[in-house]
Amino acid sequence: MKRRKSDYHINLFYSAEDGGYIADVPDLKSCAAFGETPEQALKEVLNAKSAWLAAAKKHKKPVPAPLYRPAIYAVAG
Repeated sequence: MKRRKSDYHINLFYSAEDGGYIADVPDLKSCAAFGETPEQALKEVLNAKSAWLAAAKKHKKPVPAPLYRPAIYAVAG
């Protein structure tokens, strides 16, 4: 996979309801993963992102540019 100058943002948070960590890629609809640790959730969502992009390419679906940026980025820089 060719890497873009800016990559997709990943949210990572703890879910007490699920008893673990959730990671998602806001720019890629329904691209999310679960892990018992933050590291596991991140590893799983990176696999999910790769699979999402591969499936879009295989089925000739549009791939959105990485646009999502949390407000903290606007404040920080």
